[in-house]
Amino acid sequence: MGAAILSGLLTEILIPVAAVVGIAFALVQWLLVSKVTLSPEKPAGSRDGISDYLIEEEEGLNDHNVVVKCAEIQSAISEGATSFLFTEYQYVGIFMVAFAVLIFLFLGSVEGFSTKAQPCTYSKDKYCKPALANAGFSTISFLLGAITSLVSGFLGMKIATYANARTTLEARKGVGKAFITAFRSGAVMGFLLAANGLLVLYIAINLFKLYYGDDWEGLFESITGYGLGGSSMALFGRVGGGIYTKAADVGADLVGKVERNIPEDDPRNPAVIADNVGDNVGDIAGMGSDLFGSYAESSCAALVVASISSFGVNHDFTAMCYPLLISSIGIIVCLITTLFATDFCEIKVVKEIEPALKRQLIISTALMTIGIAIISWIALPSTFTIFSFGEQKKVKNWELFFCVAIGLWAGLVIGFVTEYFTSNAYSPVQDVADSCRTGAATNVIFGLALGYKSVIIPIFAIAVSIFVSFSLAAMYGIAVAALGMLSTIATGLAIDAYGPISDNAGGIAEMAGMSHRIRERTDALDAAGNTTAAIGKGFAIGSAALVSLALFGAFVSRAAISTVDVLTPKVFIGLIVGAMLPYWFSAMTMKSVGSAALKMVEEVRRQFNTIPGIMEGTARPDYATCVKISTDASIKEMIPPGALVMLTPLIVGTFFGVETLSGVLAGSLVSGVQIAISASNTGGAWDNAKKYIEAGASEHARSLGPKGSDPHKAAVIGDTIGDPLKDTSGPSLNILIKLMAVESLVFAPFFATHGGLLFKIF
Repeated sequence: MGAAILSGLLTEILIPVAAVVGIAFALVQWLLVSKVTLSPEKPAGSRDGISDYLIEEEEGLNDHNVVVKCAEIQSAISEGATSFLFTEYQYVGIFMVAFAVLIFLFLGSVEGFSTKAQPCTYSKDKYCKPALANAGFSTISFLLGAITSLVSGFLGMKIATYANARTTLEARKGVGKAFITAFRSGAVMGFLLAANGLLVLYIAINLFKLYYGDDWEGLFESITGYGLGGSSMALFGRVGGGIYTKAADVGADLVGKVERNIPEDDPRNPAVIADNVGDNVGDIAGMGSDLFGSYAESSCAALVVASISSFGVNHDFTAMCYPLLISSIGIIVCLITTLFATDFCEIKVVKEIEPALKRQLIISTALMTIGIAIISWIALPSTFTIFSFGEQKKVKNWELFFCVAIGLWAGLVIGFVTEYFTSNAYSPVQDVADSCRTGAATNVIFGLALGYKSVIIPIFAIAVSIFVSFSLAAMYGIAVAALGMLSTIATGLAIDAYGPISDNAGGIAEMAGMSHRIRERTDALDAAGNTTAAIGKGFAIGSAALVSLALFGAFVSRAAISTVDVLTPKVFIGLIVGAMLPYWFSAMTMKSVGSAALKMVEEVRRQFNTIPGIMEGTARPDYATCVKISTDASIKEMIPPGALVMLTPLIVGTFFGVETLSGVLAGSLVSGVQIAISASNTGGAWDNAKKYIEAGASEHARSLGPKGSDPHKAAVIGDTIGDPLKDTSGPSLNILIKLMAVESLVFAPFFATHGGLLFKIF
């Protein structure tokens, strides 16, 4: 077999050090962003200060009122986002405690709450810790994962609302300065999330080890609760935040742009503050929790399989921590990559923004490939065995390197295909924009067709990575391929968070009455951010597919199912019902956005009609009522979709048994991935088709414009339809597929012992 080069002691030092470095780097970036002040003060007498001061004088922008206004708007957005998240977390907190009790009762009852040692699941000749201990530790790791997920989302939102007005003010000095501020703020979130996720998981493993000792099987089985906690919180964050942001967005667009013909983010629009708050609670807090969930689950799936392979049998701690070492090296790689955007290559003109963001993806992927090769060489024995459905499969360390690398590169492929279909620099979106000449109907038809077509290449990329990684290293290969896709999570999140921060910066510029040139700069940042947000969603969906499959494999092994036979009626009914679930879930989330948007439209219309002086700019709209409508709707509407996802595995597993549940998981995975990709890309394309017409950067775009023209109105309608697709239903579906899988894995001991009540009766 041959031992790994990296010693156990070095492993125990390397992982926490990488996490601490990530947190320290995030704090440094935050300090650099905080140097941009939000108080009106004259620049220092240095030469640079004078030149900046002159630029501002030329543009008539060194106006104290502008800075004060920016600070006021920023604090209104921050307060709105904080109060919404606190309200959401109160409801989610109740669920968290109730579900923790449920986990303890279900898992504790497996052996009748006995405190005696029991035969191990995979090695019947050995004795493992009692089921009651497993129940207790699974509950603790569930709570740990849930709290880490909530903290990740909250920190991301705080950083984004701290940075938005600072990005606006920096835009006065040029697009390069604004870009660096927005990107650095995104990096703070990315690195905090990646490092916190790794550190908490590592500490939990070491604390659990004090009790479990060499019982790796029991230890990592209880650690799966960490992934369940992360994803269940992400579900409520994504759905609640998505409903909030899109209700406000649709209401603001339909009345403001289409009916009243006022610009986006105009301060006269009563829904404008709610719209900007929504960007932070949906796109930032929701996305943060979502990717944290994927990261936690892929780590847990890999660790569970490792514990019953030769790594666990031989007590090889370094090899078992291979998934955590990949994440550790990922943080260091992303740190180097970030410096390329902020320090090594300065952006001077608008057209350099999108290439700079794309370079981040390419550089991080290339460097990460080298990092994975090094880790695979030093942390793994030259040959070892991996557990594969009851057998031990012989694997070499270079084969595992290929598994991780193919996941990493498949992520890049999905990212770039998503960009091709959603960026207005390419023909698909330009065709959608062109279809607006003949009205909204053709725009909708072209947009839907684009979304369906955009599924083809990502699915092939996922299929190839599944085939290669499973052939090389069974289910462990798929789990580490998912980790490979998520290994550059810090860079991916930085790019993703950059979008909403730029969007908010543009909104603040408009509301503060800054010049047209500033708005052009923030719009350019926002357009690039829109495309990169679509790339981020592509990554999230691709990794969710791999994570879900890896968890599915771990569940099948744990539930002692030898084969999942589609031709047996038990499995087939599960398969067909599972494939229906993403549609049911999407129907719920779309309807929620629609009904909340309806209330918002009515309120905005009421204010325009009954408050005199709003359109003239002499009266202040009632922003607070619109914020309240969004908050109330999202809290009320997030519960039914959340209940659907959380209760399905429990009901199916308890009443129909593990075979039917395996069918449900496979069905929801297969259909959920397709809908998620097409929904996200359709919405992204409609949004950018509208921005293409508004920017008027080419002869073709100018022939469709200007703002307010019939093609532009048709584009706004398309964008409004696409909003709930790309920001609520699409991104929430990837949580659905992986959350049901991880929940099934956590409850697998109960289902295997007591499940299938209906079939037992008949």
